[in-house]
Amino acid sequence: MEKFDYTVETTKNVDEAVAAVEAKAQEKGFRVLYVHDVQATLSAKGFDIEPMKIIEICNAKFANQALAKDKKISLMLPCPISVFTEEGKTYITAFKPRVLSDFYPGLGIEELAGEVEKIVISLVEEAR
Repeated sequence: MEKFDYTVETTKNVDEAVAAVEAKAQEKGFRVLYVHDVQATLSAKGFDIEPMKIIEICNAKFANQALAKDKKISLMLPCPISVFTEEGKTYITAFKPRVLSDFYPGLGIEELAGEVEKIVISLVEEAR
């Protein structure tokens, strides 16, 4: 199975990187649906972790095309991009949509997933 993530290090802090991801997502025709503050959520339950946020992005056209192939692809939507700090370094990581083909073989989603993956990788690179 292909590596499922695309991860880069950034010199930005978590909030700066999240803002950059949000801006680039909008530039590329994706809507930011929600930003989960994982650190705040876990801290409220008594768990201490380094900063981490998950940004959910979606492009309605691409989502509709994928769901038309199989509604169960909804289990892997919207596209998540995480920004986190680990050992003093900040990273931006995205799920690689082409991996969907491994989970849903025979649906013919390779081209669509590849197109979305190019955009997501470009978004991450430009946000770093």
